[in-house]
Amino acid sequence: MVLAAAQQAGAALRVPAFTAYVEPEPDGLRVSSRSGITGWTDPRFRVVWFGQFKTTGPIEARLELRLPPGRTSAFKLSAAGQTRRFTVAGGPSNVVAAAGAFTVAEPGYVRFELESLNPAGELAGDLEALLLEGAPAQDAHFNLKPRRNAASVHLTYPVPGGTNVEAFYCEVTGLEDPLWTYYMACGWHRGYFGMQVNSPTERRIIFSVWDSGNEAVDRNKVAAENRVRLVAKGEGVYAGDFGNEGTGGHSHLKYGWKTGEKQRFIVTARPVDATHTIYSGYYFHPERKAWMLISSWNAPKDGGWLRGLYSFSENFVGSNGHRLRKARFGNQWIRTDRGEWIELTTAGFSHDTTGRQDRLDRFMGVEQGEFFLAHGGFGPGFTAYGEKFTRPAVGRPPADIQLPPLPE
Repeated sequence: MVLAAAQQAGAALRVPAFTAYVEPEPDGLRVSSRSGITGWTDPRFRVVWFGQFKTTGPIEARLELRLPPGRTSAFKLSAAGQTRRFTVAGGPSNVVAAAGAFTVAEPGYVRFELESLNPAGELAGDLEALLLEGAPAQDAHFNLKPRRNAASVHLTYPVPGGTNVEAFYCEVTGLEDPLWTYYMACGWHRGYFGMQVNSPTERRIIFSVWDSGNEAVDRNKVAAENRVRLVAKGEGVYAGDFGNEGTGGHSHLKYGWKTGEKQRFIVTARPVDATHTIYSGYYFHPERKAWMLISSWNAPKDGGWLRGLYSFSENFVGSNGHRLRKARFGNQWIRTDRGEWIELTTAGFSHDTTGRQDRLDRFMGVEQGEFFLAHGGFGPGFTAYGEKFTRPAVGRPPADIQLPPLPE
């Protein structure tokens, strides 16, 4: 059955093509909010949508696409353990073709996987939307926005009032390692410090400190008195600028940290006068078995200590936002300006605006005595914003913090 236009699908739930993901290579097809999914001539690629269903029962699926008159295209749609094959005939405008009936047997996330059955080199059509109709679709939850990133998720650590925090220590174990993941260990009001998956062959340890002022994009617009200044950096470390998320000083060490292995971080603060503080990030190098400086920055319009302590996990490129990201964060400690160590065993959960209503596959908990953050994957798990968790106390502060000295 082919309908003349998408509007004839009635009250169907319309899930735009630009919200789908491409497998096995996330950038194998062109995906845009203006044109949907285009350039599909290789049947190796599959298009997948994910939705959360609260109600069970039958649904009818349709596919809206653009296909020239006189052309036909064959597809296979799989969902909830069922597979349907169908053929689409082209037309002068968008066409909507029946893809088949499916039964949602139990509540939870359902994956809709669309495959092209056309020969290699033949255009399958430009996809506009997946249309779902039936009782389970009426209260189903899909992300309907162009942003395909998994929600960013955070741990916030309360600190006793009146504490001057001179150092913040945290350990992170990455359990999943999709491309474009940043597991951030030590965050505070002026910067962040953690580990990132940048490509199939490159990983980084990243330490960055924000400038003062309100410039959000271009560091060239930041006045000299508001710019953080590099004090020192470690061997093999790159240091430069960053923008587009506030501005500041960026540094990174290219290092292949390993998934499943604990990584150790500590950030320190040294007020140098009433309006300047030097912030330094140190990483315990697993092969050298010693602490190394990543970088140190003099931050203006500060003069205080570390505050607003947090950790987070981020999916910073959305084309693989359907992949699960998970890491454990544990053994958090602060050191006061008097040299006293205080263990942080409580953390609260928060997320970005994407996690508010678009992507609900984000949660935290306690596992193997450590906090964990998980997001993406379209699987079970949900934590309310602001919920607090407590991990078991370790009771012993890190005893091997031998940091290299900074230049005077």
